[in-house]
Amino acid sequence: MGLRSIVFIVLFVLVAAFAALNWAAFTATTTLSLGFGTVQAPLGLIMLAFSAAVGLVFFAFALYVQTAALLESRKQMKELQVQRELAEKAESSRITQLQQSLEAGFNRSAGLLEAYKAELTAHMDSLEQTQAQHITETGNGLSAAIGELDERLTRHTGT
Repeated sequence: MGLRSIVFIVLFVLVAAFAALNWAAFTATTTLSLGFGTVQAPLGLIMLAFSAAVGLVFFAFALYVQTAALLESRKQMKELQVQRELAEKAESSRITQLQQSLEAGFNRSAGLLEAYKAELTAHMDSLEQTQAQHITETGNGLSAAIGELDERLTRHTGT
C-alpha cells in the first residue's frame, strides 16, 4: 500500500471520527438562505455530504487518470514490442545478408586462388622445361668441351 493510500485512509478515519463525536452538532437544524428563499436543514450534514461528494469526485478523477495512464502504458508497451520484433527481424536479415556476402566473397577468393594456383603451376612447368633445356644444352656444351679437350690431349700426347 502506498503512502498516499495510507494518508487518505487516515484522513477518512479522522473525518468519520470527528463527525461521530459531533453528530448532534451536525444534525442540528439551522435556517439556510438559498438566495431565492430560506430553508430549515442541518448545515453540518449538508456540508459533510458536500465534502463527501467532492472527495468522491476527486477519487473518481484520480481513478480515471490512473486508468488512462495504465492504458497508455499498455499501448506503448505493445508498440515497443512490435518495434523490438521489427528490429530483431531487421538484424536477423542483416546477419543473413552479411553471411551470404561473406560466403560469396570466400567463394570468389577460392576461385581466384584456384586460378592463381593453375597459373602458378603452368608457370612452374614452363620454368622446369626451360631449366631442363638449359641443363641439356649445358651438358651438351660440357660434353663437347670435354671431347675437344680429350682430342687435344690425345693429339698432344700422340705426337
